[in-house]
Amino acid sequence: MSFVVGTAGHIDHGKSTLVTALTGIDPDRLAEEKRRGMTIDLGFAHMTLPSGREIGIVDVPGHARFMRNMLAGTHGLDAVMLVVAADEGVMPQTREHLEILDLLDVRRGLVALTKVDLVDKEWLELVSAEVVTQLQGTSLEDASVIRVSAPSRQGLSDLVDALDALLEKSPARPDSGRPRLPIDRVFTMSGFGTVVTGTLVDGPMSVGDEMEVVPGGRVVRIRGLQRHNQKVDSVGPGNRVAANLSGVEKNELARGSILARPGAIEPTRRIDATLRVLASSPRAVRHGADFLLHTGTAEVGCRVIVLEGDEIAAGARGWVQLYLDRAIAAGGGDRFVLRVPSPAVTVAGGSFVDVAPRKHPRHDSEVRDSLIRRAEGDVLQEELRKYPRGVTVRALLKATVAPEADVGRLRARRLGEWIFSDDAWHSVAARAKQELDAFHSAYPLRAGMAREELRSRLGVPAASFAAVLQGLVEEGRVTERNGSLAAPGHSVAVDTEGGPGAELIALLRSQALAPQSLTEAMRQTGAGEELVRALAQSGEIVRVSDDVAFAKDAYESAIEMVKEIIGAGGSVTVAQLRDRMGASRRPVLALLEYLDAQRVTRRVGDARVLR
Repeated sequence: MSFVVGTAGHIDHGKSTLVTALTGIDPDRLAEEKRRGMTIDLGFAHMTLPSGREIGIVDVPGHARFMRNMLAGTHGLDAVMLVVAADEGVMPQTREHLEILDLLDVRRGLVALTKVDLVDKEWLELVSAEVVTQLQGTSLEDASVIRVSAPSRQGLSDLVDALDALLEKSPARPDSGRPRLPIDRVFTMSGFGTVVTGTLVDGPMSVGDEMEVVPGGRVVRIRGLQRHNQKVDSVGPGNRVAANLSGVEKNELARGSILARPGAIEPTRRIDATLRVLASSPRAVRHGADFLLHTGTAEVGCRVIVLEGDEIAAGARGWVQLYLDRAIAAGGGDRFVLRVPSPAVTVAGGSFVDVAPRKHPRHDSEVRDSLIRRAEGDVLQEELRKYPRGVTVRALLKATVAPEADVGRLRARRLGEWIFSDDAWHSVAARAKQELDAFHSAYPLRAGMAREELRSRLGVPAASFAAVLQGLVEEGRVTERNGSLAAPGHSVAVDTEGGPGAELIALLRSQALAPQSLTEAMRQTGAGEELVRALAQSGEIVRVSDDVAFAKDAYESAIEMVKEIIGAGGSVTVAQLRDRMGASRRPVLALLEYLDAQRVTRRVGDARVLR
């Protein structure tokens, strides 16, 4: 099993020297670092512990001017070595690095008290006590303090053993099958091309994998992988990785981007988060204040929207929505730090709760309660609440990076690939009942509502309506007849024994094969359009055009007449049928066109033949 360990601490306290003594690898790789004797950017080394555990080491700069580089190196750590020089003790960057580790919730670590050969025993005891005091109340308050001297190698074996024991308690990295590689370095190698490095989380990578650069959307392919300077075909989460990429140039990549499976992560500019302001912060985090946000290897400007109250005071916690100056790749649960650039100081930090939230009203208890449930682990259910008109299971899982097995535990109604929270589904079903009842009240003589009209009234996407309708029908909330949708129990009762309906049927029967204009017949009998529609749907009359209708038995007689003429002569014309029916051209032409549409006949020139 492999782990990633980072260094932290004030400048000149011996971080790089200690890493070199432990691993035999000098993490200072830049010429300027060699010349100035000072770490400027991230450095990397690796070693194998006595237990056989392999660790990658990320060495960070200690100077305040390079804090952004230090923050980029704290991503994905399993443990940290906080380095404090015995001759100087706790210094400003010691405190700030410790505060950052605390905000990032790094809970496994130890203190390497370096340069112990330069001080006497009494001073060493004072510095050791100071370090222990400084750790109190932080995520590293139980960290062991190991006294070492890198040049003389005093205490190094104790440090290695302590580190081995510390990592023995570290659980395996979670593997969701959705790898993310936050890029902390980009360079080119002669004969290979573009190479990126980073600490891999959330899933494995293999040679040949297609990956997407987020943000940006550039699709690349992994040509080669290295882990601890050794070529490998695949690598799992929790490893330092160097990936040789094809399909992209060095100048198209930068620290802060990530590699992920295509389509697995959407970049975001709005994030809900829980925020803790440092007790030592010189300022509160006020609503609308601007900060620099550091997460993973990314740095981006942001504005803080305080969701409760007007500020979060020093030492306090609260819920915020972060508006970013540009899109970044982020995941729920990722840690972050907020700093101000001038004077440069760390102010607050926390964890992302929702990386694709809606815009919230402030001072809304429902928003707070939802964020609390989400932070406590009910991520999938809370994500589902965002979609009152349903969402595909695939989109839901993509937004939450959750395994599909968790879907079965949701309080939800699943319909094929679509899923609705229980509340959303009950709302859709209630709205369907309300709309159908209103429709039947307005149009009692209609069999039901058209499918598209109900979809429009419900406001559900066209893609999900078939699934929604299936669910409503299965639950007995909607009935479907001949393409019309109705409430259960709805029926059309047309009075054919008396009133305008009976009079219209009688009039059409009396005119048999030579009906007058339907408009005129409706005027004479007082039958309205809704009544005519109902009579046609019930089959009492057959409406062959807007203004021509036949009584049922007359229509059947006309069809037999058409078949008889065609049987005798092979076809029928408008003139032949007109003479046989004793009607004008208007109803005869309407009848034949209707029979064409019903696929009883087919027009050939000026005649019709049977299909």
